[in-house]
Amino acid sequence: MTTVHLEIYGEPASKANSRQLVTIRGRPAFIKSKKARDYVAAFDKQCPTLSELIEEDVSVTMTIFYKTRRPDLDESVILDCMQGKIYKNDRQVKEKHIFWGLDRENPRTEILIELQENKA
Repeated sequence: MTTVHLEIYGEPASKANSRQLVTIRGRPAFIKSKKARDYVAAFDKQCPTLSELIEEDVSVTMTIFYKTRRPDLDESVILDCMQGKIYKNDRQVKEKHIFWGLDRENPRTEILIELQENKA
């Protein structure tokens, strides 16, 4: 397989801006916000797990369609979600093309994962 196309419905939360302070065993800790956790669960239900995970370096192109103009463009939670489903580790992503879109009725992310050309 040289390419994978995905369309994931829902609006991702910005990982950088969506941390929640909680206390775990008496110690403060930061965890993903409820919106981010809900998105991860929705992504997990929609994204297939490849029978053989990609082990080579990849290029990722995605357009994230948000409901409003407010959210920052942030693909990091999406890259994390594909780990263990599409590729073994998100460190394999060596090239990214990330685009912002607006769709108030149908927020989603359109994703293309391609094996990266050998540039050695």
